Amino acid sequence: MNAELTRRLPPLNALRAFEATARLSTLAAAAAELNVTPSAISHQIRTLENTLGVRLFRRANRRLSLTKDGRALLPGLTDGFRRLTAAVAELETNQRQGALTISMLSTLAMRWFMPRLTHFHRDHPEIDVRISTTTRTVDLEREDIDIAIRHGRGDWPDVQSEKLFQLETLPVCSPELPREEAPLNIPGDIRHHVLLRADARPDDWRVWLESVGEPNLKPSRELTFDTTDFALAAAIRGLGIAIADRHIIHDELEAGRLIAPFSASISHDSGYYLVYPRERAGHPKSIAFREWLLREAADL
Repeated sequence: MNAELTRRLPPLNALRAFEATARLSTLAAAAAELNVTPSAISHQIRTLENTLGVRLFRRANRRLSLTKDGRALLPGLTDGFRRLTAAVAELETNQRQGALTISMLSTLAMRWFMPRLTHFHRDHPEIDVRISTTTRTVDLEREDIDIAIRHGRGDWPDVQSEKLFQLETLPVCSPELPREEAPLNIPGDIRHHVLLRADARPDDWRVWLESVGEPNLKPSRELTFDTTDFALAAAIRGLGIAIADRHIIHDELEAGRLIAPFSASISHDSGYYLVYPRERAGHPKSIAFREWLLREAADL
């Protein structure tokens, strides 16, 4: 083996052409396996022989037989390509069948995502899903997160993002609340009710009340929770009026567990986005999940 060969390998296509021809015994069979022409196979073999400085085949009466050097080279190449094929197949299997880790806010997970997850499992039973909920912005690479669903404007650096839906907030309450407590005919009637707030979204009520001309409204009382999910749970139980994104409470509105007593809503310049590392964009399980979730969001 000459010094040049120790510094670099011959062209991979030439090695593949030789290995296939030696294993299958004919140029035509090798060409069919590699989806090229027999003349291309012959050219690659000549390139490899010139690079190595040895003859790999004897050619007589259109028949090929391996030389001593060809016989020495073949087993290592066959084993090497077999290992490469197995490694790629294992990686593709892991990408297709391994657990997919998704990060999102707890309210989104409980109110919107979880009720739809059965649809994904029905369509892709081979993909396990792991849900991680947090209020902070996760580092996708460092924390090994495949996909995150984030609230924002879609301008995060170093990631791909696709919008699920625009944020649109509105007040909601139990259908029993206006009947059992004071009526809710106009936004000003909120002063006779309990306001349910969430520390995770402290400005939603202020922005909405300003938009309906009630910036100084004082409710009868306030209850504050860590997350919007807890505030919505309290609203369903008739404890007061919460405010939330229309998409997140879609199922509760459809089922009648919550009602929107006023038509006024606020469209924000932010929304919910699918976010994922660029280098994982082509993973089969990631593609399957993104396509499914975008369809779910489009149905709202």
